[in-house]
Amino acid sequence: MKATAWWLLGMSLVLALLAGSPARGDGGEPKSPSPAEQDFLERHWGGPIPPQGEPPERFSPIERSLRPADCGACHPVQFADWQTSLHGKSMGPGVAGQLVEMLQSDPAAARSCLHCHAPLAEQAARVPGAGGGRANPVFDADLRSQGIVCAGCHVRGHQRFGPPRRAGAPPIAGPREALPHNGFTPSSAFLRSEFCAGCHQFTPDGFTLNGKPLENTFEEWRASPAARRGRHCQDCHMPDRRHLWRGIHDPEMVKSGVRIRLVTGQTRYRPGNRLRATLTIASTGVGHYFPTYVTPRVVVRAELLDGSGRLVPESVEERAIGRDVPLDLSREIADTRIPPGGRFTMKYSRRLDRPGLSLRVTVTVFPDHFYARFFEALLTSGAGQGAAQIEAALELSRRSFFAIFRRDLALT
Repeated sequence: MKATAWWLLGMSLVLALLAGSPARGDGGEPKSPSPAEQDFLERHWGGPIPPQGEPPERFSPIERSLRPADCGACHPVQFADWQTSLHGKSMGPGVAGQLVEMLQSDPAAARSCLHCHAPLAEQAARVPGAGGGRANPVFDADLRSQGIVCAGCHVRGHQRFGPPRRAGAPPIAGPREALPHNGFTPSSAFLRSEFCAGCHQFTPDGFTLNGKPLENTFEEWRASPAARRGRHCQDCHMPDRRHLWRGIHDPEMVKSGVRIRLVTGQTRYRPGNRLRATLTIASTGVGHYFPTYVTPRVVVRAELLDGSGRLVPESVEERAIGRDVPLDLSREIADTRIPPGGRFTMKYSRRLDRPGLSLRVTVTVFPDHFYARFFEALLTSGAGQGAAQIEAALELSRRSFFAIFRRDLALT
């Protein structure tokens, strides 16, 4: 597989979104950003993010720092949240392992990965130029390894930015130059889904399969009931402005977004009867397709167990919920995802040929289904100097699955 394909596969490890409270437009459509918000977004995310430059002379070492731990000295809750998040792991072994070879074979593609996974100029080892570029004089290797750091969203030119202060918060006393890091500049753009779109939405002229961008999360949200109700990404993924960004890897987060119901045609059966069971998954609280993107897969499984709890051969049925694509991203095989407000139904029918049977139904989430296959293929074809990191990423992806539903029903 070509290096550009590795880039396309690796650049979306982070599937978490920010959050907020958007206004609605006429006719139930989400209201567009104001001109001031749009101008801010264009300036703030105009990429690549330039170097911070020289900080003000009066800044202390901690105010000059771009490292999350230094931000955490005054913002401990946000720092503790970030440490548990996928944003803080966006330069984990899967991405870092691919970049080892890509930085040599395709430096332009490698830099493109960093636009989302480690967006600060200070996180890039090289800057564009002839022959693969030149060494970056402001490169901080430790900062790059920390992925999407606080400064990636909140610092430009050593100036701090963030959402407006909460209603009822006490006013900030004193001039800006007397405040830590000269205070901050507020923008309501931090509360809008558009703030997240740069890394969670491919452009219309970007990579598409079956007429749909490979990553289409923002547009899925824009067409959702959540958007029509005025709910932004932040409302679910950053509740109370927490920096957790919980998503498909978090069992409780996933459970909160769906409602699962299992019903059978009868409460009790006799041998010779036909079992008919229906499982329904309703997407009641997910503001985009469930699951979004091509990485996760949700597997619904129904099976019969005998009186000793052993599997009855040939009784297993499985259905997959996800966007199925091959490793080379050449086509879309199937898209069985649940749209916002939609539902998935699986019907299971079997003749019961003996007493003591029970039905077991499970719903299991594999957040890294695609990555597990991808890392296996990469190791087989040769991961080069990044092999050890890819092996670690493969182990993590294999262990990330969890069940959100399991029901055992005695039948006969």
